[in-house]
Amino acid sequence: MGKALSKRESLVSTLPAMIQALVEPGAYTHQPSEIELTQTQMSFVFLAGDFVYKVKKGVNLGYLDYSTLEKRRFFCHQELELNRRLCPAVYLAVVPISEEQGVFRIEGTGEAVEYAVKMKRLPPERMMDVLLPQSQVTGEMIARVAEKLTGFHRQAATGPQIAAFGSLEVVGRNTDENFAQTEKYMGTSITPGQYENIKGYTGNFMNCNTGLFDARVREHRIRDCHGDLHAAHVCFTDDICIYDCIEFNDRFRYCDVASELAFLAMDLDRYERVDLSRQFVDTYVKLSQDNELLKLLQFYKCYRAYVRGKVESFKLDDSYIPEEEKTRVLAVAQGYFKLAESYALSAG
Repeated sequence: MGKALSKRESLVSTLPAMIQALVEPGAYTHQPSEIELTQTQMSFVFLAGDFVYKVKKGVNLGYLDYSTLEKRRFFCHQELELNRRLCPAVYLAVVPISEEQGVFRIEGTGEAVEYAVKMKRLPPERMMDVLLPQSQVTGEMIARVAEKLTGFHRQAATGPQIAAFGSLEVVGRNTDENFAQTEKYMGTSITPGQYENIKGYTGNFMNCNTGLFDARVREHRIRDCHGDLHAAHVCFTDDICIYDCIEFNDRFRYCDVASELAFLAMDLDRYERVDLSRQFVDTYVKLSQDNELLKLLQFYKCYRAYVRGKVESFKLDDSYIPEEEKTRVLAVAQGYFKLAESYALSAG
């Protein structure tokens, strides 16, 4: 009789041949003792000793297109360049994955069949999303994040092309897309009532605040931001590393700084740390002197919570993600949609 496959081996065996190969230490020049594979809807991530290698999936999801090797290589370089703005010491290089006689190697000498972003491995125990449930994030730490973000936004690129993404027309197009893409999840991760409450609030707010959105554009508050600023992307090392920004679609990164601020503030609310959320916002407003963003905070908190619920819901359709993981994903998505509705109802 053949040897029974372990649970891990069974899961790996369903993955593409290259991904199966990269789970083995021999595929790496530095010979790590073991490899841990995690994945998102758009990437495979290999935790290999002191380094992390991120390989983009060959998918076209509409809002991102990694369907060709050329595109994946381009977006690997985009990821490297953009993330060095807030986390320069961690993002090391774009490296080839080669294949020689059926053997795959990262940073090998054969023909490049794929590319990966190589990073230093950050300490997992210092991630904000790990520290928050342990009550180990202090007001001082949050103030430091706000200070770093203020400086980043002050230096971030802007201009007519970027500013256009803060217009009511584009914001409305983004929200319409959110609702269209989540209709299929009604009754699964979002209830019909939640969907209608959030959609109604969103439309009403935009209709009643056209002048506010126009003013934000005129005042150069639309910047080339991080775009995905939630607790899992903040690490408290010797410096504060804010990593894994959006590189695959400029319109998700070009946004009002109020939207970026609201993202992390929302996530702090999700962890039931309203005190830290308030301090984060207050510190940023004091340093930036951007008092007007407070008028947009609730709207963008709702928007960001909805986007997170949508992104988690997308994972339910990913054939590479095991069913038991999808059970956890579903609960997370439901939590985000519930939070989004709470913003909509409290604003009403």
